[in-house]
Amino acid sequence: MNKQEFLDQLRLELSGLPKEDLEERLNFYAEIIDDRIEDGLSEEEAVNEIGPSEEIASQIIAETPLSIIVKERVKPKRRLKAWEIVLLILGAPLWIPLLIAAFAVLFSLYIVLWSLVISLWAVDVAFIAASVAGIAGGCIMLIKGESLSALMGFGIGLIMAGLSIFLFFGCKAATKGTVVLTKKMGLGIKTLFLAKETEK
Repeated sequence: MNKQEFLDQLRLELSGLPKEDLEERLNFYAEIIDDRIEDGLSEEEAVNEIGPSEEIASQIIAETPLSIIVKERVKPKRRLKAWEIVLLILGAPLWIPLLIAAFAVLFSLYIVLWSLVISLWAVDVAFIAASVAGIAGGCIMLIKGESLSALMGFGIGLIMAGLSIFLFFGCKAATKGTVVLTKKMGLGIKTLFLAKETEK
C-alpha cells in the first residue's frame, strides 16, 4: 500500500470526524510517512511501519470524545426542507421516548455491571472482616482458657482469610474485565455514530 492509498483508507474510516480534526490527523500521518521516506525507507515500507489503517482509526476514535463525534454526525449537512421539519416535529412523540428508553436501558445495564463488581468487592471486605473477627475471637477464647473454641475461632479466621485472598484476585480480574468492556462499549457507540455514508 502506498502513501495515498493509506491516507485515502484512513480518510474513509474517519469520515465521521469533524473536517478540521480529520485533516489534522491525515496531515500528521502524511508527515510521518514523508519523514520515514527521507530516512531511506521506500513508500511501502514507511506505510507498513506505521501499521494498519484500521488500528490507527480505532485508536483515534477511542481518543476522540463522544460529544465531538455526535455533534458532527447530527449537524445537518444541508438545510432541512419544510416537510422534513414537519415530519421531525410530528414524529417527536414517538422517537424521543424511544431514544430516552434506549439510553435508559444502556445506562441501567452499565450500572448493573458495575454494581456486580462493587458487590464482589463488598463480599471480599466482609471475608476480611470475618477473618479478623475469627482470629480476634480465637485470641479472646484462648485467654479465657477455652482452647477448643479458640481453635475453632482461629480456623474460621484462617478459612475466611484464605477465601478473601482467593476472592481478591477474582475481584481484580472482574474489575479489569469491566473496565475493558466499558471501553469497548464506548468505542462501539462511537463507531455506530461513525457509520459510513454508504451504509445509509
